[in-house]
Amino acid sequence: MPRISTLRITRSHKIATAVLVAAGSVSAIAATGGPSEAQTTATRSSISVEPVAAAGIPTAKDAAAKKAAQETAAKEAAAKKAAAARKAAAEKDAAEARSEKQAANRSTERKAVTPKKFANNLDGWIRESLDIMKKKNIPGSYEGLHRNIMRESSGNPNAVNDWDINARNGIPSKGLLQVIQPTFDAYHVKGTPKKLTDPVANITAAANYAADRYGSIDNVDSAY
Repeated sequence: MPRISTLRITRSHKIATAVLVAAGSVSAIAATGGPSEAQTTATRSSISVEPVAAAGIPTAKDAAAKKAAQETAAKEAAAKKAAAARKAAAEKDAAEARSEKQAANRSTERKAVTPKKFANNLDGWIRESLDIMKKKNIPGSYEGLHRNIMRESSGNPNAVNDWDINARNGIPSKGLLQVIQPTFDAYHVKGTPKKLTDPVANITAAANYAADRYGSIDNVDSAY
């Protein structure tokens, strides 16, 4: 018999086998009812696709959230600024009130420490006596004091009566309003010198005595 080439048989066998396999595959697909093109298209269209932001580009939702955060931060900053302004204003008002109170206290202290100044003469003595009498609620006027002083001593604070009954009894009348020592001691006004011939002490003691006995020095028109 003629010799058959191994290579030819092998190549023909492979071709036939490939044809059979391909035919079988097509038949299998037809038999199993593989997916049609319409079904494949429907399947693809039923899948929802979520929008994905490109790298580095924010979405509208991100922008809205950022804007809201910025507005909240701005409101908080404004509220803090307003609170700080109110606090500063309150502290300023309190400081001014303290300063005014301290100034008023200092003014009051100066007035309390610094006494009024009166002239060292008859007019000054009368005015100083009236100032003290007013504080002690002792009645009397400038005219009443001046009138009686001029009658009793002619305005001499060192005048002494050495001829009347009081002088004969050893207790002469002295000073602007001719007051004896026992009367001066009994009606001395606190805050004035305890000296019978001191002008202001003499006037206030005599006015105090006259108020007790006559209602006021203004009611005295003669020896009293």
